Amino acid sequence: MTTGGLRGRWAQGLQPRYFTWVIKDRLGAGERPGGFARNHRKVRRQEELIWLNVNGFTHVVSLLDSPHNLHAYDEVGLAYVHVPLGPHDELALRLSSVYGALTKLLDDPTERVYLHNEEFGDRVLGVLAGYLLHAGLVEHGPHAVSVIEKLTSRSIDASGREIVAVTLDELL
Repeated sequence: MTTGGLRGRWAQGLQPRYFTWVIKDRLGAGERPGGFARNHRKVRRQEELIWLNVNGFTHVVSLLDSPHNLHAYDEVGLAYVHVPLGPHDELALRLSSVYGALTKLLDDPTERVYLHNEEFGDRVLGVLAGYLLHAGLVEHGPHAVSVIEKLTSRSIDASGREIVAVTLDELL
């Protein structure tokens, strides 16, 4: 992707809102590039995609239920995996798909992955905590929650903790 003659700071793009490394230099997460819903801005999305490219991200993992933004990843040549998180009653099946996609990507040491949902909220935080359990990086649910809360400086509410519970209950 070219930056169209941009120089200096602007050529580096704009870091996605709430960007956080979950696994240093391998798995980052944040808000959907461009923002969410009515706040979504195409110019901001373009700047954030420039940042992802400049910073060596190889894949985006989108948890959105809809295919929003997927065309934008194609336009800038950024590979993506779309794994909708879906409704509450399908969590076990959906989480299995999400964790499988992340594991497959992160098994390759050259991959640098950016995970997002519409907004950087409790469902994303729950998925990240659940993935830490799934990958064996932590052993207990409360520890996974604590790690993600510390990394993101956010508390995980009931919907995020439910994702952790499903991960444990279903042995995902």
